[in-house]
Amino acid sequence: MAAQEIDTGTNDLLTSLDEGVLTLTLNRPDARNAMSGAMTAALAAQLASAEFDRNVKCVVLTGAGKGFCAGGDVKGMAASGDGTVGDNTIDGAIHRQRVNQRATAGKLFKMPKPTLAALPGAAAGAGLSLALACDLRIMASNAILTTAFARVALRRLWRDLFPDPAGRLGQGA
Repeated sequence: MAAQEIDTGTNDLLTSLDEGVLTLTLNRPDARNAMSGAMTAALAAQLASAEFDRNVKCVVLTGAGKGFCAGGDVKGMAASGDGTVGDNTIDGAIHRQRVNQRATAGKLFKMPKPTLAALPGAAAGAGLSLALACDLRIMASNAILTTAFARVALRRLWRDLFPDPAGRLGQGA
């Protein structure tokens, strides 16, 4: 039986069903598969459908190209406004983030069917959440798991703890 391609409504998420294996491919390789709004909505819909679809026996989540998922599409978020006007308030953005997390990583974590993350490369931020929410992870030898802003925070801490030779706090390496 040939794999059945499933229309997700966006090219940002490719989906196929082959002998009970639902493969969800995050498909923005030029952006390291950063999660666009369209990708997030399509992923949530596919996971909700898979939960009750008797033809789906397990779910595989992977990324196109060399990366798994770089997290949220920061450029896309910035283009939608600064979170201070209209419906795009900071409280609204936080609420949407929680809803999206529950519908994607939360759904993977609670999925009553086996879930597998196949990581061809880095998983960062929300990508880390997706990978860790799966039951199993298979990683390429060069793949890494990281939080989105780990280096930023550590660099600032390092500068604060170790001032430059002139003794100015926060100006070191």
